[in-house]
Amino acid sequence: MDQTVLDQHLSRISTMWTMVLQAHGGESGAASAALAGLAQRYWGAAYRYLLGAVRDPDAADELSQELALRILRGAFRHADRGRGRFRDYLKTALINIVNDYQREQRGRPRPLPAIEPAAPAGTAPEAQAEFLAHWRAELLDRTWKALAAAQPMYHAVLLFRVENPDVPSSEMAAQLGERLGSPMRADQVRKALQRAHAKFSELLAEEVATSLGTGSREELEDELRELDLLKYCRSAIERRA
Repeated sequence: MDQTVLDQHLSRISTMWTMVLQAHGGESGAASAALAGLAQRYWGAAYRYLLGAVRDPDAADELSQELALRILRGAFRHADRGRGRFRDYLKTALINIVNDYQREQRGRPRPLPAIEPAAPAGTAPEAQAEFLAHWRAELLDRTWKALAAAQPMYHAVLLFRVENPDVPSSEMAAQLGERLGSPMRADQVRKALQRAHAKFSELLAEEVATSLGTGSREELEDELRELDLLKYCRSAIERRA
């Protein structure tokens, strides 16, 4: 699936989640609605995992709606930050949803157990690693979008450097000046790139902290380390402290 089609699916799913929340949030209580809202925020990772598992966009859409309903009906009733991170609950829910779908495809449907942070018995490590990769990509994608919204020029400079790591700053200034419609010098590009890195680091740390729902530096560092993102955020963590 190309990026344009994927974005269309993600937009449709986001709308679906909003409708589900409006229709059922009051019946399941504020806690379930809050968890569903958090799932909606990081739904890109969840949908990509479902799509990769079932290889069918329509089936992935249906499973997305099924998961939304299960969360609001109390599938995350045991969710407790002291027992596991939100993404652990979401990962387990997704794996169970896919397992159910595959059993149904074989003609042997079974009910979903209550969601616990530990992965269900027999879950392949590859499935957990795949979800982690999607989660990491979603956090980075949200950070890039936040940078574009907050500082468009920093976003343009940093993206250019990522896409063209070997271009010298003088050539970078010439090309960016043409793209942005304003002349730039090499020293200005270097300064903008330095500030763009700092801003990206700050936004990424904030995004990961939001996904955790905690302000604890230790928890934030542990999460960034597990996601292999700590190297991008060391300076931001120091500033947060």
